[in-house]
Amino acid sequence: DILKIMYKGFNYCFLLTIISSLVLLYYILNPVSYIIYDCGIILFKTSLLFFVFFFIIGIITNNVKKELYKK
Repeated sequence: DILKIMYKGFNYCFLLTIISSLVLLYYILNPVSYIIYDCGIILFKTSLLFFVFFFIIGIITNNVKKELYKK
């Protein structure tokens, strides 16, 4: 169950990373304003942060679940 949630979270993060890459590619091809660049960078940072959160929370939840069922 925890792996399923982590897998969905990683897919969500990957989708955000692809969207941010497309936004940054659009900025490279058409550098009209820095707002597009900032949006792409913010999306990229957010997707990486979510990836790390899903990974860490998945490991912590798995360890807590093992400890609870161990007793």
